[in-house]
Amino acid sequence: MASFDSIPTSTRRLALSGVLFVALTAVGLYIVYEQMAQQELAFDTRLLHPWVILAVLAMLGLYYGSDALRLHYTLKALGHHLPFASVLRLVFINLFFSNITPMATGGGFAQIWYLKRQGVHVGHATAATTIRTLLAVAFIFTLTPVCLLTLPALDGEVIGRDIGLALSLFIFLYLGFFAIVFFRTRWLIGPLSGLLSRLHRLHLISEQRHRRWQYKARREMLRFSTSFGLYWRGGARYVLLSIIFTGLFLLTMFSFPALLIVALGYSVDYLTTLGLLLVTTFVMYFSPTPGASGISEGLFGRFFRDILGGQHLLLVTVAWRLLTIYLGMIIGLLLFRRTLHEELLSAREHDKAS
Repeated sequence: MASFDSIPTSTRRLALSGVLFVALTAVGLYIVYEQMAQQELAFDTRLLHPWVILAVLAMLGLYYGSDALRLHYTLKALGHHLPFASVLRLVFINLFFSNITPMATGGGFAQIWYLKRQGVHVGHATAATTIRTLLAVAFIFTLTPVCLLTLPALDGEVIGRDIGLALSLFIFLYLGFFAIVFFRTRWLIGPLSGLLSRLHRLHLISEQRHRRWQYKARREMLRFSTSFGLYWRGGARYVLLSIIFTGLFLLTMFSFPALLIVALGYSVDYLTTLGLLLVTTFVMYFSPTPGASGISEGLFGRFFRDILGGQHLLLVTVAWRLLTIYLGMIIGLLLFRRTLHEELLSAREHDKAS
C-alpha cells in the first residue's frame, strides 16, 4: 500500500512519464497540422502586442489565483487555515503531476502528500481535494449536455451524436462511487482492510506495520466520511466562496482561446468558444493518456478548424495548451523539486537534533 509519508519520485518514472506526455502531445499537434490545418503554420506577431501580453498575464493571474482560492476556501470550510502561498504552490504541483500521470491519478496523491506535510490529516486532505474536484465536475457535467444540444458548431459532429451514452455512463459511475463515499464509507473499509491483510499474508508488510496501517486506514476513512458533513457545516461564506471561485476558475480557463482568436483579428462568438472548450474539457475526463495529451490537441483542432484559418489553427492550439497546461507544469516541476529539497533539509536537521 502506498504511504502518504512519501510519494514515488523516481527520476526514471518521472522521466518516462514526461517523455510519454511530450510524445503524445507531438502526435496530437502533428494530426492538427497534417489533417486540420492543411499543413499551414505561421507565427503571428499580433500575439505579442502589449495589450495582448497584458491581458494574458492578467488572465493567468486570475486562472492560478482562482484555482488556489477554490481549494483555500474548501480547506477553511473543513477547519484548516493554510497560508495562501502554500495553497498556491500546491496548484502548480498538482498541475505537474496530474498531467504526467494517466487519468490524473498522480495529481490526487501529490495533493494529499503535500497537504499532509502542511498539517492536514489524510482523511481531510482526501476530502478537500475530492470536494475541489466535485465542484468543478458539477459545473462541467451540468453544462455539457446543454452545449451538446444547443451549439450549432457541434452539428454533424460524431461527438454530438454519440456522447450521450458515454455521458450517462460516466455520470452514473461518478454518482455511484460518491454515493458510496458519502453514505456508506464503511463499505470501503472492508476491502481496504482485506487488502492490507493480504499484503501481510504475502509477507510484504510486517506484523507491526500491518497493525499500524490497519488502524490508520480505518481512522482516515472515518475522517474522510465525516469531512463532507463538516464542509457543509463549515460556514456558508466559505462554502459559497469555494463554489464561486470554482466557477471563476473554469470561466477563465475556457476564455483563453477567445482572447487569442480576438488578438488574431477574427470575429468571435464568445459563448460558442466557451461551449466548445467545455465539451473539450469534458471529453478530456475520459482520456487515459497523461494530461489528455494528444487527445486534447486533436479535439481542439477539430472543434476550432471552422473558426480559425489553417495558418492559425496550430498556433492557437499550442498557445492554448501552453497557457493553461505547459507553463503551469514547468512551474510545478520546479516547485516540487524545491519542496523535496526543503523536506530533505528538514529531515537532516531533525536527525542532527535527535
